[in-house]
Amino acid sequence: MPGKHREYLKLNKNILAAFAASLAASAAFAQLISDQADYLNATYTLLVDHLAYFSAFGGLYYLSNRKKYLLETGGTDSAGLRRDLLKIITSLGVSEAVYTAVRWLLQYHLLTAGHDPYLASAVSQGISIAVYMVVMNLGVKMTRLYGDGS
Repeated sequence: MPGKHREYLKLNKNILAAFAASLAASAAFAQLISDQADYLNATYTLLVDHLAYFSAFGGLYYLSNRKKYLLETGGTDSAGLRRDLLKIITSLGVSEAVYTAVRWLLQYHLLTAGHDPYLASAVSQGISIAVYMVVMNLGVKMTRLYGDGS
């Protein structure tokens, strides 16, 4: 398997594992604060979701890439690290903005429609993850994070 495909798979694996952790945390939290107004439940749950996701993703991404920027001399390839961080932040930033809007609006809608908070959280996050993955992978492709010539 070519290196760039392996890198895409590693990135997607890390993102999906982080989303699994955030899904469990945010669904439980949504149910825990079910007595709150719907807009507060959606907002607080989204904050817990982001906290769990970024904590898990940051750790997983670091573990997967910690050797990638080491030079033979033992130093760090600062220019390569900076270049890739800018590309990943751009790709993930746009994806996060789309994810946040879709998730909050969908969870709020499901809560106002009378669905249980844990279910509204899980369903809205599941749909938002699918949208996020499409936008993120397109962003990674467009920024040529993994050296795609296309």
